[in-house]
Amino acid sequence: MTAGSTPTPKAPWIVGRTPLLMHAADDYLNELTRQTPWLKARREDLLEAFDASLGEPAPLLAYTPAAGEAWTRSLPEAEQAEAAKLLADFRAYLEDWGWLEANR
Repeated sequence: MTAGSTPTPKAPWIVGRTPLLMHAADDYLNELTRQTPWLKARREDLLEAFDASLGEPAPLLAYTPAAGEAWTRSLPEAEQAEAAKLLADFRAYLEDWGWLEANR
């Protein structure tokens, strides 16, 4: 890749539909569990709860850093660190795989 060029999006093209947060979450969970299958159930539960907090089914673009922080703060204190790590990993995945760029 040359300086100033953008990476080719790897996110699947969703024809004629608004990409939903759960479309990207499913893709993320499939990739994650290929590498670390023991994390799937807990991360899936957290992502479903986050989606519900945004008005399930939430469009992908409803996931902003501010929305993620507000949801994390709404959780019991014991769950906040895990949720923050999940959302940071998920955001990095969305950026690395072109989900956010492909759906603007």
